[in-house]
Amino acid sequence: MKITILGSLGNIGKPLTQKLIASGNQVTVVSSSPDRVEAIEALGAKAAIGSVGDAAFLKNTFAETDAVFALTPPNMGGSNIIANTTDAGKAIAEAIVAAGVKRVVMLSSIGADLPGGTGPITGLHNIEKIYETLEDVSVTFLRAGFFYTNLYNDVPMIKGVGIIGANYSAETKMPFVHPENIATAAAEELQKTTTGKNVRYIISDVRTPNEVAKVLGLAIGKPELPWVEFTDEQSLGGMKQAGLPDEMAGLYTEMGAGLRSGKIQEDFLSHKISVDGKTKLEDFAKEFAASF
Repeated sequence: MKITILGSLGNIGKPLTQKLIASGNQVTVVSSSPDRVEAIEALGAKAAIGSVGDAAFLKNTFAETDAVFALTPPNMGGSNIIANTTDAGKAIAEAIVAAGVKRVVMLSSIGADLPGGTGPITGLHNIEKIYETLEDVSVTFLRAGFFYTNLYNDVPMIKGVGIIGANYSAETKMPFVHPENIATAAAEELQKTTTGKNVRYIISDVRTPNEVAKVLGLAIGKPELPWVEFTDEQSLGGMKQAGLPDEMAGLYTEMGAGLRSGKIQEDFLSHKISVDGKTKLEDFAKEFAASF
Protein backbone atom coordinates (compact mmCIF):
# COMPACT_ATOMS: atom_id res chain seq x y z
CA MET A 1 0.00 0.00 0.00
CA LYS A 2 0.92 3.65 -0.40
CA ILE A 3 0.46 5.24 3.01
CA THR A 4 0.99 8.85 4.07
CA ILE A 5 1.73 9.71 7.69
CA LEU A 6 1.14 13.13 9.20
CA GLY A 7 3.07 14.07 12.32
CA SER A 8 6.69 13.70 11.24
CA LEU A 9 8.95 11.29 13.19
CA GLY A 10 7.61 11.83 16.69
CA ASN A 11 6.90 9.26 19.39
CA ILE A 12 4.19 7.75 17.18
CA GLY A 13 5.31 8.61 13.66
CA LYS A 14 8.72 6.97 13.83
CA PRO A 15 7.64 3.52 15.09
CA LEU A 16 4.58 3.65 12.81
CA THR A 17 6.79 4.34 9.80
CA GLN A 18 9.11 1.49 10.78
CA LYS A 19 6.22 -0.96 11.20
CA LEU A 20 4.59 -0.05 7.89
CA ILE A 21 7.85 -0.25 5.93
CA ALA A 22 8.66 -3.60 7.55
CA SER A 23 5.30 -4.83 6.22
CA GLY A 24 6.28 -3.85 2.68
CA ASN A 25 4.35 -0.59 2.32
CA GLN A 26 5.48 2.57 0.53
CA VAL A 27 5.41 5.32 3.14
CA THR A 28 5.47 9.11 2.82
CA VAL A 29 6.04 11.11 6.01
CA VAL A 30 4.81 14.70 6.19
CA SER A 31 6.91 17.05 8.29
CA SER A 32 7.04 20.82 8.65
CA SER A 33 10.80 20.68 9.18
CA PRO A 34 13.31 20.33 6.31
CA ASP A 35 15.78 19.10 8.92
CA ARG A 36 13.79 15.86 9.15
CA VAL A 37 14.33 14.80 5.53
CA GLU A 38 17.51 12.82 6.19
CA ALA A 39 16.04 10.92 9.15
CA ILE A 40 12.84 10.12 7.24
CA GLU A 41 14.73 8.83 4.21
CA ALA A 42 17.05 6.80 6.46
CA LEU A 43 14.01 4.75 7.48
CA GLY A 44 13.23 4.03 3.85
CA ALA A 45 10.33 6.50 3.62
CA LYS A 46 9.76 9.51 1.37
CA ALA A 47 9.70 12.97 2.97
CA ALA A 48 7.08 15.61 2.14
CA ILE A 49 7.88 18.98 3.71
CA GLY A 50 4.98 21.36 4.30
CA SER A 51 2.17 22.38 6.64
CA VAL A 52 -0.80 20.23 7.68
CA GLY A 53 -2.82 23.42 7.37
CA ASP A 54 -2.02 23.74 3.65
CA ALA A 55 -4.75 21.89 1.74
CA ALA A 56 -3.07 22.33 -1.66
CA PHE A 57 0.21 20.86 -0.41
CA LEU A 58 -1.64 17.97 1.23
CA LYS A 59 -3.69 17.28 -1.91
CA ASN A 60 -0.48 16.87 -3.92
CA THR A 61 1.06 14.74 -1.18
CA PHE A 62 -2.02 12.50 -0.96
CA ALA A 63 -2.09 11.84 -4.71
CA GLU A 64 -2.33 8.07 -5.33
CA THR A 65 -2.26 7.45 -1.57
CA ASP A 66 -4.24 4.43 -0.40
CA ALA A 67 -4.43 5.44 3.27
CA VAL A 68 -3.63 8.43 5.48
CA PHE A 69 -2.69 8.56 9.15
CA ALA A 70 -4.09 11.91 10.21
CA LEU A 71 -2.35 13.39 13.22
CA THR A 72 -3.04 17.04 14.02
CA PRO A 73 -0.44 18.81 16.19
CA PRO A 74 -1.93 19.41 19.67
CA ASN A 75 -0.67 22.99 19.97
CA MET A 76 -1.44 24.86 16.78
CA GLY A 77 0.08 28.19 17.81
CA GLY A 78 0.08 29.87 21.19
CA SER A 79 -3.40 31.36 20.74
CA ASN A 80 -6.72 30.35 19.12
CA ILE A 81 -5.55 26.78 19.61
CA ILE A 82 -8.93 25.05 19.21
CA ALA A 83 -9.77 27.08 16.10
CA ASN A 84 -6.32 26.46 14.59
CA THR A 85 -6.55 22.73 15.30
CA THR A 86 -10.02 22.57 13.77
CA ASP A 87 -8.89 24.52 10.69
CA ALA A 88 -6.01 22.07 10.18
CA GLY A 89 -8.54 19.24 10.33
CA LYS A 90 -10.63 21.00 7.69
CA ALA A 91 -7.57 21.35 5.43
CA ILE A 92 -6.70 17.67 5.83
CA ALA A 93 -10.31 16.66 5.09
CA GLU A 94 -10.39 18.89 2.01
CA ALA A 95 -7.19 17.29 0.70
CA ILE A 96 -8.48 13.77 1.43
CA VAL A 97 -11.56 14.41 -0.69
CA ALA A 98 -9.67 16.21 -3.47
CA ALA A 99 -7.07 13.43 -3.75
CA GLY A 100 -9.64 10.64 -3.59
CA VAL A 101 -8.18 8.93 -0.50
CA LYS A 102 -10.43 6.08 0.62
CA ARG A 103 -8.93 5.06 3.99
CA VAL A 104 -8.13 7.34 6.94
CA VAL A 105 -7.00 6.60 10.48
CA MET A 106 -7.27 9.68 12.67
CA LEU A 107 -5.42 10.00 15.96
CA SER A 108 -8.04 11.17 18.41
CA SER A 109 -8.43 10.98 22.18
CA ILE A 110 -10.57 9.79 25.04
CA GLY A 111 -13.13 12.53 25.58
CA ALA A 112 -13.46 13.33 21.88
CA ASP A 113 -17.08 12.20 22.10
CA LEU A 114 -17.76 15.41 24.06
CA PRO A 115 -18.35 18.81 22.40
CA GLY A 116 -16.52 20.85 25.04
CA GLY A 117 -15.15 21.17 28.55
CA THR A 118 -12.21 18.94 27.67
CA GLY A 119 -9.40 21.41 26.96
CA PRO A 120 -7.39 20.71 23.79
CA ILE A 121 -9.45 17.55 23.14
CA THR A 122 -12.26 19.83 21.92
CA GLY A 123 -10.33 20.38 18.69
CA LEU A 124 -10.23 16.62 18.10
CA HIS A 125 -13.99 16.39 18.68
CA ASN A 126 -14.47 19.05 16.01
CA ILE A 127 -12.24 17.16 13.56
CA GLU A 128 -14.06 13.88 14.21
CA LYS A 129 -17.29 15.63 13.27
CA ILE A 130 -15.70 16.95 10.05
CA TYR A 131 -14.42 13.50 9.08
CA GLU A 132 -17.81 11.93 9.81
CA THR A 133 -19.21 13.89 6.86
CA LEU A 134 -16.69 12.54 4.32
CA GLU A 135 -18.49 10.44 1.73
CA ASP A 136 -16.98 7.21 0.41
CA VAL A 137 -14.09 7.45 2.88
CA SER A 138 -13.54 4.78 5.51
CA VAL A 139 -12.43 6.44 8.75
CA THR A 140 -11.27 4.94 12.02
CA PHE A 141 -11.11 7.34 14.96
CA LEU A 142 -8.26 6.02 17.07
CA ARG A 143 -9.08 7.40 20.51
CA ALA A 144 -5.97 7.25 22.65
CA GLY A 145 -5.64 7.41 26.40
CA PHE A 146 -3.49 9.82 28.43
CA PHE A 147 0.06 9.46 27.12
CA TYR A 148 2.49 7.93 29.62
CA THR A 149 5.10 10.24 28.12
CA ASN A 150 3.21 13.28 29.45
CA LEU A 151 4.46 12.19 32.88
CA TYR A 152 7.95 13.36 31.88
CA ASN A 153 6.58 16.88 32.31
CA ASP A 154 6.42 16.17 36.06
CA VAL A 155 10.15 15.45 36.42
CA PRO A 156 11.02 19.05 37.45
CA MET A 157 8.30 18.94 40.14
CA ILE A 158 9.50 15.59 41.45
CA LYS A 159 13.10 16.77 41.57
CA GLY A 160 12.28 20.25 42.84
CA VAL A 161 9.69 19.67 45.58
CA GLY A 162 9.47 15.88 45.87
CA ILE A 163 5.84 15.51 44.76
CA ILE A 164 3.83 14.64 41.68
CA GLY A 165 0.33 15.92 41.06
CA ALA A 166 -2.35 17.64 38.99
CA ASN A 167 -5.85 19.03 39.43
CA TYR A 168 -7.50 15.63 39.81
CA SER A 169 -7.57 13.23 42.74
CA ALA A 170 -5.29 10.32 43.56
CA GLU A 171 -8.18 7.89 42.99
CA THR A 172 -9.20 9.08 39.51
CA LYS A 173 -9.45 6.20 37.04
CA MET A 174 -7.04 7.10 34.25
CA PRO A 175 -6.75 5.27 30.91
CA PHE A 176 -3.07 5.50 29.87
CA VAL A 177 -1.37 4.64 26.60
CA HIS A 178 2.17 4.27 25.31
CA PRO A 179 2.92 5.92 21.94
CA GLU A 180 4.46 2.67 20.72
CA ASN A 181 1.12 0.93 21.33
CA ILE A 182 -0.65 3.66 19.35
CA ALA A 183 1.75 3.03 16.47
CA THR A 184 0.94 -0.70 16.56
CA ALA A 185 -2.81 -0.05 16.51
CA ALA A 186 -2.48 2.57 13.77
CA ALA A 187 -0.44 0.17 11.60
CA GLU A 188 -3.12 -2.50 12.01
CA GLU A 189 -5.94 -0.12 11.13
CA LEU A 190 -4.21 1.46 8.14
CA GLN A 191 -3.77 -1.94 6.52
CA LYS A 192 -7.34 -3.09 7.17
CA THR A 193 -10.14 -3.03 4.64
CA THR A 194 -13.11 -1.44 6.40
CA THR A 195 -16.15 0.65 5.56
CA GLY A 196 -17.96 3.50 7.25
CA LYS A 197 -16.90 5.44 10.32
CA ASN A 198 -15.56 3.47 13.31
CA VAL A 199 -14.15 4.21 16.76
CA ARG A 200 -11.29 2.20 18.26
CA TYR A 201 -9.92 2.99 21.69
CA ILE A 202 -6.23 2.31 22.23
CA ILE A 203 -5.41 2.03 25.92
CA SER A 204 -2.40 0.33 27.55
CA ASP A 205 -3.46 0.38 31.21
CA VAL A 206 -6.09 1.84 33.52
CA ARG A 207 -4.57 3.06 36.77
CA THR A 208 -5.03 5.75 39.41
CA PRO A 209 -2.64 8.68 40.00
CA ASN A 210 -1.95 7.14 43.42
CA GLU A 211 -0.64 4.02 41.67
CA VAL A 212 1.33 6.20 39.25
CA ALA A 213 3.09 7.93 42.14
CA LYS A 214 3.82 4.61 43.85
CA VAL A 215 5.10 2.77 40.75
CA LEU A 216 7.19 5.67 39.43
CA GLY A 217 8.45 6.45 42.92
CA LEU A 218 9.71 2.91 43.41
CA ALA A 219 11.38 2.97 39.99
CA ILE A 220 13.33 6.18 40.74
CA GLY A 221 14.25 5.33 44.32
CA LYS A 222 11.60 7.58 45.91
CA PRO A 223 9.11 5.04 47.32
CA GLU A 224 7.30 7.67 49.39
CA LEU A 225 6.58 9.93 46.39
CA PRO A 226 3.09 11.38 47.04
CA TRP A 227 0.38 12.33 44.58
CA VAL A 228 -0.92 15.82 45.42
CA GLU A 229 -4.23 17.09 44.10
CA PHE A 230 -4.02 20.76 43.17
CA THR A 231 -6.87 23.22 42.82
CA ASP A 232 -7.59 24.49 39.33
CA GLU A 233 -6.05 27.81 40.33
CA GLN A 234 -2.86 26.16 41.59
CA SER A 235 -2.61 24.04 38.46
CA LEU A 236 -3.10 27.03 36.16
CA GLY A 237 -0.59 29.13 38.08
CA GLY A 238 2.00 26.36 38.13
CA MET A 239 1.82 25.80 34.38
CA LYS A 240 2.10 29.53 33.68
CA GLN A 241 5.07 29.75 36.03
CA ALA A 242 6.66 26.85 34.13
CA GLY A 243 6.42 28.92 30.96
CA LEU A 244 3.30 27.55 29.27
CA PRO A 245 1.35 30.17 27.27
CA ASP A 246 -1.75 31.36 29.11
CA GLU A 247 -4.23 29.84 26.66
CA MET A 248 -2.57 26.43 26.63
CA ALA A 249 -2.30 26.43 30.44
CA GLY A 250 -6.01 27.20 30.61
CA LEU A 251 -6.87 24.37 28.23
CA TYR A 252 -4.77 21.85 30.18
CA THR A 253 -6.42 23.00 33.41
CA GLU A 254 -9.82 22.45 31.81
CA MET A 255 -8.74 18.99 30.67
CA GLY A 256 -7.62 18.14 34.20
CA ALA A 257 -11.00 19.24 35.53
CA GLY A 258 -12.66 16.99 32.93
CA LEU A 259 -10.56 14.05 34.11
CA ARG A 260 -11.41 14.92 37.74
CA SER A 261 -15.14 14.82 36.99
CA GLY A 262 -14.71 11.56 35.09
CA LYS A 263 -16.48 12.79 31.96
CA ILE A 264 -13.44 12.56 29.68
CA GLN A 265 -12.88 8.87 30.41
CA GLU A 266 -16.56 7.97 30.89
CA ASP A 267 -17.29 6.63 27.39
CA PHE A 268 -14.33 4.27 27.48
CA LEU A 269 -14.85 3.08 31.06
CA SER A 270 -18.64 2.72 30.88
CA HIS A 271 -18.49 0.44 27.84
CA LYS A 272 -15.87 -1.84 29.41
CA ILE A 273 -13.82 -1.75 26.21
CA SER A 274 -10.80 -4.04 26.07
CA VAL A 275 -7.32 -2.75 26.89
CA ASP A 276 -5.32 -3.48 23.71
CA GLY A 277 -1.96 -1.87 24.50
CA LYS A 278 0.84 -4.10 25.74
CA THR A 279 2.85 -1.57 27.77
CA LYS A 280 1.72 -1.52 31.40
CA LEU A 281 2.55 1.18 33.93
CA GLU A 282 5.34 -0.93 35.43
CA ASP A 283 6.92 -1.29 31.97
CA PHE A 284 6.82 2.45 31.39
CA ALA A 285 8.29 3.07 34.86
CA LYS A 286 11.55 1.48 33.69
CA GLU A 287 11.73 3.93 30.77
CA PHE A 288 10.86 6.80 33.13
CA ALA A 289 13.60 5.83 35.57
CA ALA A 290 16.17 5.57 32.78
CA SER A 291 15.39 9.16 31.75
CA PHE A 292 14.89 10.62 35.23
